[in-house]
Amino acid sequence: MDVLLLGASGRIGRRIAAELLDRGHAVTGVSRSGTVEGIDHAQFTAIAGDATDPDQIARLAAGHDAVGSALGPGEDDSPAVLEETMRATIEGLRRASVDRLVWTGGAGGLEVAPGTKLVETEGFPDDWEDLARAAIDAYEVLREADDLEWTYLAPAAMIEPGERTGEYRTADGELVADDDGESHISMEDFAVAFADELENADALYTYLGVGY
Repeated sequence: MDVLLLGASGRIGRRIAAELLDRGHAVTGVSRSGTVEGIDHAQFTAIAGDATDPDQIARLAAGHDAVGSALGPGEDDSPAVLEETMRATIEGLRRASVDRLVWTGGAGGLEVAPGTKLVETEGFPDDWEDLARAAIDAYEVLREADDLEWTYLAPAAMIEPGERTGEYRTADGELVADDDGESHISMEDFAVAFADELENADALYTYLGVGY
């Protein structure tokens, strides 16, 4: 598979790229600078691109089998840029005639109880609320794109660098937590889940929670 990966220079993006490359896929990694540190592979190409520009997305996506996204706001960006990048990506894919998209989303929109999203819970950090709600707004844009084969893949409440075990669980629209109520996953195992979904398309049109 020939994959265009948006946000490839971030911590999650680099791990997704490495996982896809280890599986034999070709990856074109897009970043603002055009560089992706830590990846040296014959099947990897780093390229500069603006994910808010549908013309650029269309040009970059052309000829690829699928597009993956690990995009997040930059330090100087408003969280609202997530909706902007979602709209640009969808339009760019349509122009490029690429219909498969796997998007790294946020856990805030996942349910922790019937009718209650994580972002609505009492303990949700105030500092994260704007970002969580912006990610939900981006998802609402994506869910209307029924002409694309999309999956919105959201990590657990806590995601950080760690071990690649190859193990994880998923839940449709729900936060994945362990028996102690802890919701976490390593970036490495999230990358495994991302690559599995990109390859197998088992959760089309789904807001899919991933965790241990």
